[in-house]
Parts: sequence; structure tokens; C-alpha cells
Amino acid sequence: MDTSLLAALQAAPQLQRRAAEVLETEGDRAAPALRKEGTDPELAAAALTLAVLRRQARAKFGERAERMYFTREGLEQATRWPVAARRAARFAQCEAAVTDLCCGIGTDVLAFAEAGLAVEAVETSPETAAIAKANAEVLGLDVRVRVGDALEVGLGEAVFADPARRLGGARAGGASRRSFDPAAYSPPLDLLLQRMRGVRHAAVKLGPGIGHEWMDREGAEAEWVSVDRDVVEACLWLGGTAACHRASVCRDGVWHEMTGTGRARAETGEVAEYLYEPDGAVIRAGLVAELAEQLGAHTGHEDIAYLYGGDLRATPFARAWKVEEVWPLHPKKLRGLLAERKVGRLTIKQRGTGIVPAELRRQLKLKGPNEATLVATRLGERHVAILCSEAPALSRSSLG
Repeated sequence: MDTSLLAALQAAPQLQRRAAEVLETEGDRAAPALRKEGTDPELAAAALTLAVLRRQARAKFGERAERMYFTREGLEQATRWPVAARRAARFAQCEAAVTDLCCGIGTDVLAFAEAGLAVEAVETSPETAAIAKANAEVLGLDVRVRVGDALEVGLGEAVFADPARRLGGARAGGASRRSFDPAAYSPPLDLLLQRMRGVRHAAVKLGPGIGHEWMDREGAEAEWVSVDRDVVEACLWLGGTAACHRASVCRDGVWHEMTGTGRARAETGEVAEYLYEPDGAVIRAGLVAELAEQLGAHTGHEDIAYLYGGDLRATPFARAWKVEEVWPLHPKKLRGLLAERKVGRLTIKQRGTGIVPAELRRQLKLKGPNEATLVATRLGERHVAILCSEAPALSRSSLG
């Protein structure tokens, strides 16, 4: 969205409301309907795109989304509001003004400002900087947003950075594709980290799939974050932090944390009465061994993140399954065993076997009224299929 269209939309709140209404009632015919009412075609398209993005943004921003401005790529990379608010609360403890580099559409900027922090936002794209400023204004927040290069601007005592992880048009809203190479971030991660060296309080938001070789740094905390079982980001905390790995897990609006070295290994053993599937943040942070200790559990293979325990224990860091049967992983035998149990709906999970669940499901030719979960995995060198059902949730008061 260029700055002229943004300005036109800001000046026409009634058009924003009308676009949302027409989108709701007319669906695919919304654009012709707006044009028929005399709206300029380009402005109508921009208003409808904004309405679509606001609808999609509700999952990340709640009611704020109805007033904010977005681009498609900006929304995709934007921090979920609970994550941004939690990070802002941590920055607030250092009682210093924050420089937000690569601010994008401004999610973290808004969270910093709402936490009472003075914040200066820096963005390379003039169009995206204008959107960040518009979002601050519409939410009544006093934020300075300026166009600049993250590798050249002056830095204060507290710095946050969210480098673009898309190639081509990532900030301006053009066509782009995701980059999984930190050296291809904009700006490149290695240069950004050099630029932030020596800052008292600093954090860099990163993609959740980033390798540990980028995260394991002296005096740095490597954090992976999940919200309701969706791993949404990693964050590298620099300056005055104890070196550790952290899994931060949000369940139903409540945050839980687990820390460790990221290098410990859990004991191995056989299948027990319960199978635990660790949260993705725990797995990416390398804290499966720490979780195993909490649960009194063990793995079946040193490289596979399923845990087995004799007791059902409440935890926000994993889902629990009651083990019913353990079979060899042979499709023909499984087909007969599942037919005997009249299983017609089967969830198939796999780790460490190389099978493709959709292909296995076709081979099984399922029929019947019953439902089950099948976990294909390895116990040592054996490939097994574990028939199980999700264990009943324990009360929140028992969460540890």
C-alpha cells in the first residue's frame, strides 16, 4: 500500500467501515459493489484489501485489528499481541527508552508504548514506516517513527530488532518468499548482531526454525515461543542475561516457562502407560530432557521427542496420550488389527520412521465407527505403531 492510498484511507473512515460491510454481505462481488457506489476503483481495492487483512488479523491482535492498517507480508511477520506485550513487559524492567529496528507495521512498537516505554521506531521502507505511524496514531500512542538503516542509526541502552525474513518486497508489500537463511535476512543477521554488540538490553526476533548455531552465544538467552501449540518465533536476548535456552509456552492466555542448557539428553526405555508429545517450543529449545525429568518419563529413542511415563501428570509443555496397544509397523498387519477394532477415523502421527501418513492411511483402508490415534515411531532400532487415545485433561490447579 503506497502512502497516498494510506492517506486516503485514513481520511475516509466511513469507507473503511463500508468496505467491511460490503465484504461481509457481497463476498466476491464486493469490489463491483463499491465501485457502483462511486468509489474510485484503486481506493475501493485498497479498502477491501484492508478489510480482508483486518479480518485475518483478529487472531493476532483481537479487537485492535479493527482499527489497524496492514500489508499482507507485514501481517504475516507481525508479532502476536500477547507475545509482543510480554516482551514489552520484560523491556520495561530496564527502564530505558527503546530503539525498535526494522519495526515493520509496528506491532512491537505499539506494545512498548502501551507498556509506558519511550520508543523510537526505525524502518527502511517509507511505505511501511507510514503504516507503523498510522497504527500508533489510531491507537492513540505517542511514537516516533522514522525511515532509516538499522545498521547505521544511533542506538540507545535498549534495542529490539525484527529483521525481515522475506526476499523481495517484504516491507513494501510486494511479492516475496520466505527466507530461512539468516545471512539473507534484511539486514543480514550476522551484521545486525555485530551492530548490537555492547548494547545493555537487546533482543532480536527470529524465525522459530533458526538453527542453534545462531542462537548459542556467550551471555545470550535463546528463547522459543509457542501460543496454543503453535511455535510462533524465536528470540535471542543479548546483554546482561544468563546463557540458557528457554521455552515460553502460552496456554489459554497463561504463560509458562522452562529453562535449561539445551544440551541434556533424556534416558531411553520402553513404551509406558502414557505417551507425551512435547510442545514444539520445548523441542526446538532442546529441553526434552528437562521435560522428561519433570514428568518422570524417558524417550524411546535418543533422537525422537516422544516421552513415555507410567503416571499421568499435568503439564502445559506437552499433550498426553493413553497407550492402548504397541504393534510392529507393518501396514498389512495394521490394516487387520484396525479392522478388528472397527477404526474408521485415524489420526496418524510419525517421528523417525519416514512414513507419509497420507500414504499409510490409504494402505489401511479404514472402515468403522470408531476413532483412534496411531503414533508411528522408533524404539531403539525397532519401528513400531502405538495405538493410543488422548488422555483426559487434568485440572489447571495441578499444572506445575
